[in-house]
Amino acid sequence: MLATDDVPLLIEAAKRAGDIAKSHFGQSPEVWDKADNAGPVTAADLAVNAMLHDMLRAARPDYGWLSEEDEDSTARQSAERVFVIDPIDGTRAFIEGGKDWGHSIAVVENGNPIAAAVAMPMRDQIYSAGLGAGAYLNDETINVSAETDPAKTAVLTAKPNLFPEHWTGGTPPPFKRTFRSSLAYRMALAACGRFDAMLTLRPTWEWDIAAGTLLVTEAGGTVTDHTGATLRFNNGHPQVQSVLAGGAVHAPILAALA
Repeated sequence: MLATDDVPLLIEAAKRAGDIAKSHFGQSPEVWDKADNAGPVTAADLAVNAMLHDMLRAARPDYGWLSEEDEDSTARQSAERVFVIDPIDGTRAFIEGGKDWGHSIAVVENGNPIAAAVAMPMRDQIYSAGLGAGAYLNDETINVSAETDPAKTAVLTAKPNLFPEHWTGGTPPPFKRTFRSSLAYRMALAACGRFDAMLTLRPTWEWDIAAGTLLVTEAGGTVTDHTGATLRFNNGHPQVQSVLAGGAVHAPILAALA
């Protein structure tokens, strides 16, 4: 099966996820705090996760499964292809009534994302990509920014990432900093060139970034950790140490990182 064969399935799953989430949005859904300060989870997260599990596993029963809202199993590491899912990325924004939450759905093969969909239901946006087939926002092709001068770029990143210890010489490049709650949305915004790059220097769960990684690379960009290493997925512990993703400014930002 080609990598692109999974893309329509992921897009349809993302649409259904959006319908479920919107039915809970603004309705004061029940909220629980996860163990180990892992953040909140709502009834909407669990409902979306259940639908995605049933739909995707029925369609591809031989694929492994990794979701933020399911107990992890080592069985996924023996599967050639694995679904990597965040049922709702940006749960805090969802709870607070904001728009910057979405659904991140990817297929990973041998450590690399090969199919992806990121849906932002409150913005009527679905980003998608298939390995070797480009990246799209709804039905339009998207491309990363070609700007190379950090002083002329806008980067999606949190304030702590600008602390002096993270940068050679103690000073980050003079880019404009802004922020969005959802990591998947940050990567999608970098993929479509609305922002020039995104950066997080904290350990990051695979389900937050697997789909976004393919969006950026298929849009002509680059995704690495802060050392310049290519990200690998379906790790035993499903985290990467950091993420720098974007267009042409990726290289000068990477060079400035300590």
